[in-house]
Amino acid sequence: MSKPAYYANLLKKYLQNLGLKVDEEVWDGYKHIDLSIDSGKLDIEVDGVQHLTNPIQIVTDLKRSEYSRDDGYETIHIHNMDLKHDAKDIAKAVAKVAEKREEDFSIMAGNK
Repeated sequence: MSKPAYYANLLKKYLQNLGLKVDEEVWDGYKHIDLSIDSGKLDIEVDGVQHLTNPIQIVTDLKRSEYSRDDGYETIHIHNMDLKHDAKDIAKAVAKVAEKREEDFSIMAGNK
């Protein structure tokens, strides 16, 4: 198992333990998303260091995030080493954000 897959799976497990439905390797019509929380329109990319050290990769990531935003999704980029040390706390924070976004979308749709 590659390290990015390992850390994405670790985060998915913690998010699911917090009660969230998390899909993995979701195709959005443009790219595969590592993890997606559809209810909060939140995409999560679990990245290695090349996403911060390679200018071409940085530009590619910006374009990919823009595509998701056009569909109403926001993308969070989380780095492997951050998950290595703080996966539980990161999952708790991401879960709160996803739940807040879900609540906001519900209010906008007139469901609350």
